[in-house]
Amino acid sequence: MDDTIDKVSVQSLIEKEHLINLTPEVDAVHKYITIPDVNRPALQLAGFFDQFDAERVQIIGNVETAYLMTFDRPARRAKYAALTKYPMPCIIYARSIEPDSCMIEACRAAQIPLIQSKRPTTELEAEVIRWLKVKMAPMISVHGVLVDVYGEGVLIMGDSGIGKSEAALELIKRGHRLVSDDVVELRKVSDESLVGSAPDITRHFIELRGIGIIDIKQMFGVECVKDTQTIDMVIKLSEWSKDKDYDRLGLKDNFTEFLGNKVIAYDIPVRPGRNIAIIVECAAVNNRAKKMGYNAAQVLYERVTANMSKNSEVDN
Repeated sequence: MDDTIDKVSVQSLIEKEHLINLTPEVDAVHKYITIPDVNRPALQLAGFFDQFDAERVQIIGNVETAYLMTFDRPARRAKYAALTKYPMPCIIYARSIEPDSCMIEACRAAQIPLIQSKRPTTELEAEVIRWLKVKMAPMISVHGVLVDVYGEGVLIMGDSGIGKSEAALELIKRGHRLVSDDVVELRKVSDESLVGSAPDITRHFIELRGIGIIDIKQMFGVECVKDTQTIDMVIKLSEWSKDKDYDRLGLKDNFTEFLGNKVIAYDIPVRPGRNIAIIVECAAVNNRAKKMGYNAAQVLYERVTANMSKNSEVDN
């Protein structure tokens, strides 16, 4: 399933960031943010409204407040009225700054939620943008299990009953963390990054055939679960076939694609006696090593090539 959330309610932002709603009488539930970005209306408060991004979340910090306080009350009232005539989703004051009564009156009159945050202005901007981009990113749901293994997000995929959940359970017992079982929601937060999470209804649960549903958070503790994780690699489990040619060196990387982003993928054959959890651990560590510049397969290839060249020189 391919989906994109094109709007987020202001109330969701208030709850996520633990913000203080200074205008509770204004409806924040049905006020929506449609752009995953923010704006600081410094130029607008100075009277310049060309190219004004009114559809963004508006953030006011110390600089804007200090500027406004240089004006008398009637002048401030006029500036607030000029600003709030534009249909913006909300206005947030950073650093626990208390807006003056003129701003509160203007927001009430325009039905614009006025909110307060304890965060420093720059930190607030970054966090709001990050959260909105994740919430509004293109999203698909895939069948699989997502586990954090040594900091690597490993998406385990394969046919139903192949042993994905059992492998995840073994990884959890070995100290790794579950993100999602059965259904994984993948969001494209950038051209390089995919973030996976669990649907709300199945978060922290695993289904084990023959046993049923178990609650990982309740059984193993909060240190064994995680809400979101970047997808770093994909493990595809499949039944062992003697007729299939499996990669034994790993000189060439294979990839799978989600939402236009390529992720490195490994095909792991399943047969009795193979410990899939240990293989996943090794794959995660090997993937980290590759990202740090060390490729064991390439080193072995260079050693073999150098040895063959040396033997050839001796024969000649």
